[in-house]
Amino acid sequence: MPKLIHTMIRVLDLAAAKDFYARAFGLVPSHTLDFPDFALAYLRNAENDVEIELTLNKGRTEAYTHGTGYGHVAFATDDLDADHARLTALGFNPLPIKEFRDGETLLARFFFVLDPDGYKIEVLARHGHYQ
Repeated sequence: MPKLIHTMIRVLDLAAAKDFYARAFGLVPSHTLDFPDFALAYLRNAENDVEIELTLNKGRTEAYTHGTGYGHVAFATDDLDADHARLTALGFNPLPIKEFRDGETLLARFFFVLDPDGYKIEVLARHGHYQ
């Protein structure tokens, strides 16, 4: 069966994107490639082997549009409240924590934060399906 290995997002400032993902989620480069017209940085942390591929198209100055198809990348955490406070202290301005319920049953607790290019990142408490 095929294995998911990475999700690619285009960025305008590779250094700013790498800094955000390192400080926010502990993702560090596992592999980088630099070509005349573009550069790739593959990020991961010790929690998994799936990577985010940051793609920098050199010379581009205008922001990318996210269209109507992109949703978000999601991370699971053991302490949602602590991570919300940590991201707030880092100046990343996460949105408020929300709860998703089915009647009285808690399905998920989560919040969103935007990376430097405006991509939505969902942070979920490890609970139920979200491990």
